[in-house]
Amino acid sequence: MASRIEARLAELGLELPPASPPLNSYVPVVIVNGLAFVAGQAPLRGVERPFMGRVGAELSEDLGRQAVQLSALNVLAHMKLALDGDLDRIIRCVKLGIFVNSAPDFQNQPMIANAASDLMVSVLGEAGRHARFAIGTIGPMNFACSVEAIFQVG
Repeated sequence: MASRIEARLAELGLELPPASPPLNSYVPVVIVNGLAFVAGQAPLRGVERPFMGRVGAELSEDLGRQAVQLSALNVLAHMKLALDGDLDRIIRCVKLGIFVNSAPDFQNQPMIANAASDLMVSVLGEAGRHARFAIGTIGPMNFACSVEAIFQVG
């Protein structure tokens, strides 16, 4: 049976991508004292890398938002694995960190990051409201972005 969160994703016309293995030396999710810390997730669909390059250079702002949304969906895909398939164990989204691979003069990182924030609120309702940071970076690994998260879980 699908969780309430997965049902809401389906209502929005979204689905979780397959959770991909870590690209480096880390674990995707660590749960400690009721908090789940999700490592930065790139905009991957399985092994497919649809969003490579810098927002404001090779990629438009619209593509940057799509990349951030996909990264946020990957965050939820890893949460599903960590919570033994039960996303309804998420009590609230506490914090998101969004790293946007940006052209040097690009300054709209917060607007790009809204794609992840809006997704969490759309899926979790009031429990999706969170603290956040959004910064411009070089990389990581030339992905358009990376999204990390902290959730309260039961």
